[in-house]
Amino acid sequence: MSSAGTLWTIPTQASGKAIRAVAAFGGVAIDLPQGYVHYQDNKKPEFTNKFGHGKIPAWEGKDGFLLFEGSTIARYVATLSPNSGLLGNTREEAALIDQWMHLTESELDFHTTHIRLLLNGNPFPYSKPIHAIFLERQARALKTLEKHISTRTFFVGERITVADIYIATLVQRACISNLDTAARNTVPNLIRHMDTLLNQPAFAGIFGPTPILDKAPVYIAPKKEKDSEQKPKAAPVPAAPKTEKKPKPKVEEDHEDDHGIPEEPKVKNPLDDLPKSTFNLEDWKRAYSNKETRGVGGSLEWFYEHFDKEGFSIWRVDFKYPEELTQTFMSNNQIGGFFNRLEASRKYLFGSVGVLGAANASFISGALILRGQEAEPVVSVAPDWESYSFVRLDTSKDADKAFFEAALAWDLEIDGKKWVDGKNFK
Repeated sequence: MSSAGTLWTIPTQASGKAIRAVAAFGGVAIDLPQGYVHYQDNKKPEFTNKFGHGKIPAWEGKDGFLLFEGSTIARYVATLSPNSGLLGNTREEAALIDQWMHLTESELDFHTTHIRLLLNGNPFPYSKPIHAIFLERQARALKTLEKHISTRTFFVGERITVADIYIATLVQRACISNLDTAARNTVPNLIRHMDTLLNQPAFAGIFGPTPILDKAPVYIAPKKEKDSEQKPKAAPVPAAPKTEKKPKPKVEEDHEDDHGIPEEPKVKNPLDDLPKSTFNLEDWKRAYSNKETRGVGGSLEWFYEHFDKEGFSIWRVDFKYPEELTQTFMSNNQIGGFFNRLEASRKYLFGSVGVLGAANASFISGALILRGQEAEPVVSVAPDWESYSFVRLDTSKDADKAFFEAALAWDLEIDGKKWVDGKNFK
């Protein structure tokens, strides 16, 4: 497939992620510039001659068509896949898509950006009253989005559109910036919409995990220097010959750039202190991936031959609130979101979890193999782990063994409800 053009962006830029996702969903091949250095290359004449404002994201089509501004590029890229439905199916739907994208940019993302800049004290000094105003207006935008999506699967129509992708991207940016647990709890349907969208298989490699902020960041005033008049005066020093100093590079901040958050220092996991086990979880994951699950020479046979019940344990996992589940594909995306939030425990965990039943009459269930004898130390890295129940399985019991094997083979059936879709964590 030939490329439609080049998208000038950086990996952490939110609007750039949205455009890449639109292209991926619509099956449009695009190029990303190799070796692009932001704040340098976009200041060069060869860039500004094409894009007068010198900002990213910017689009350069194979036909020479030039475009900038994130939401505009996203809509344009969607037109390159006219059968995708990304721009709606009627004039009214197209207008509604523009409406929700514009609201999210002008009311949510505008204030998200200015909250971050205000907390950094750059380019304007911190003001607590202004901070409060920005927070109130950001919350108002979130409330409007939450009210609309609370009775719908998607923002416009019955399928994913550019509006869904763009809104989910900018909601994630707000979560990265300042939405703490308390704020997220006020918009549960919007957060679920975000998780559903960002975990679409087509978007693999575009969106990273959404961090959970226990508390919103606060402004920390810089330390004041002591008054120079209180310091003892030093003896005069003869003036040295003047030398020309090189100016320090100016640190600039583009309002459209999302630089992410600093990495947290690594903390040793107490699971690493458990006695060494003869069961190698990575070898099991490879066996499961490369062998048939059941039968002679299958992965289950390998598992029973190598499993160390002292170093590892087996658990049944169930979502506690099946009445909240609607479409089965959304439930499967929820599993993907849960697994995504378990990333920090990847080396201690294997999972096979699925959706059983039909739309508006389904539940989530499956099996986990995890390090140690307790589930909580492994699964509690996911902030929503308490929305699931965990019951230990004993494969010496026929019922527990049958459940475990069926969950791994994806042919589990409970109360007449059959496995319709699922995901593995490996």
